[in-house]
Order: sequence, then structure tokens, then C-alpha cells
Amino acid sequence: MFIMNKFWESFFYIMTYVTQGSSYLSPRAYAILHRMHHAYSDTDKDPHSPHHTKNVFTMMWETKNIYNDLVEKRVKVDERFERNYPEWVKFEKFADSGFSRLGWAGVYIAFYLIFATQWWMFLFLPIHFLMGPIQGAVVNWSGHKYGYSNFDNHDKSKNSLIFDMLMLGELFQNNHHKLPLRANFAVKWFEFDPTYPVIWVMNKLTIIRLMPARI
Repeated sequence: MFIMNKFWESFFYIMTYVTQGSSYLSPRAYAILHRMHHAYSDTDKDPHSPHHTKNVFTMMWETKNIYNDLVEKRVKVDERFERNYPEWVKFEKFADSGFSRLGWAGVYIAFYLIFATQWWMFLFLPIHFLMGPIQGAVVNWSGHKYGYSNFDNHDKSKNSLIFDMLMLGELFQNNHHKLPLRANFAVKWFEFDPTYPVIWVMNKLTIIRLMPARI
């Protein structure tokens, strides 16, 4: 959808780690997973389709196994998926380590110990520990089971919301599978992708550069 220079690539690499924390995902492994998902959408080769797993938990567990295989480079990847992604090997090795994830878990617990005012607030901790997998579960389960379709993509992708403030536009899965290089996931006049205005501003500020015809 867009490109950026090496400075901004490094900046967002670090900020991705800071904001994802214990749920950090390797950009290379995630890029390959995402490309596989589009290429094999809702077939038995899809790394996270709700139509080939028993439930949302088995879907995400299988996704985790595939992700780990990609991180450790234990599987051969189709050449078409192995291109145009950022890679910072030393940084990823640290950010994707168990030491780092436990460290972030400690930060979250400390935050709750300082600021929580009721015992039940600590029940939200598991969500913070697993925010990445939870986000992936919602998008891939709901976005391929519930909602409406603007396009026949020969899969089961759906648009689950028309104002997607919950997943910041990612629940426009039917639109995204039809137009995977479009920066604005909303297509119809009544749909709203809240991430696109941010992308538009970043493009105007030359932090990123949107590719032609990908708006």
C-alpha cells in the first residue's frame, strides 16, 4: 500500500514493539502469514480460517504453530510470499523472545498494582497479555463468518461492521480481500475505516508514500 524510508521503517519497528508489548509479532512472519491467508482464503491451506477448525481456540493455536515455524524458518515458504517486508533480525530475536514477553507482563502487572482501584480490574490482565492473539481471533473468526458482502471473492470473507471502531477497519474483510492493496478498507459510502485518515495524514506529511491507485 505504501513505502517509507529507512529512518521511519526503524522508528515504526521500535514503536510496533512498544505498542504490542507481550503480543509482539515478527513483521516477516506476519507478512508471510497474511499473504498466505489471502492466497488460500478459507481453503484448507489458509493459516487461520474459521471454516477449517473446530473453534476459535483451535484456529488461533494452529496459527501460532505456523507462525512459530515461520519465525524459526522450519518450513519452506513459497517464493511469492518471501519479498517486500522489513527485517531486523537482531531486534526481532530480542522482541520475540520469552524474556521480552515476561518483561512486558511484569510491566502490565506493575501498572495494575499502582493504578487499579478494585480487585476485579485485575481480571483484564489476561487480555493485555494476549491482545495480539485476541485481535487476530476476532478479525479472522468474525470477519469470515458474520456480516455482509460487497464482493464475490470466492471465499467466505465478510464485512462485520459498517463503522469499524472496534478493530480499526480490519473487520472490512470482504472489502480487503477484494482490494488487498487499497489503503482505505471502507468502500461503500456508509462504511468508515478509522485508520485511513491517519494513513492519509502520514502520507501528506511524507512519513509514508502511498503507492499510485492504492487509496
